[in-house]
Amino acid sequence: MIMAGEEEDRQKGFRMLGILDVKTPCAREAVLHGAGGAVVSGLIHFLTTSRVRRSFDVGFAGFMLTTLGSWWYCRTGRARLLVQQRVLQDGLKNKVAFEGTSRDPGTKTPRDPGQLGPPETMNTRDPQSP
Repeated sequence: MIMAGEEEDRQKGFRMLGILDVKTPCAREAVLHGAGGAVVSGLIHFLTTSRVRRSFDVGFAGFMLTTLGSWWYCRTGRARLLVQQRVLQDGLKNKVAFEGTSRDPGTKTPRDPGQLGPPETMNTRDPQSP
């Protein structure tokens, strides 16, 4: 079963470098975050050391780490959301299937008159206390 968000992500993609059509969920955001991470890490390394080649290498490493970290974070959050949606859908199906039966979780059994103890609505104060 395809859910609304999943169907939307399948249709929506983006073109990387003008040739690659990427339709993987979270990929666009991960690449954009990675580009920002590359610029920041490379620029900070260059300003502290003034080494151009090493700064490029640090920037590329920053791109890879930021991209992979962002993609992993997005995918785990998305998986968690999909599991919650599936649980809610199953719960709604069960509610419809069991509505009006003895297994309906929404119905409460009436209180037995022979049950010991005061009802929940009465005052539970001890009559001998002041």
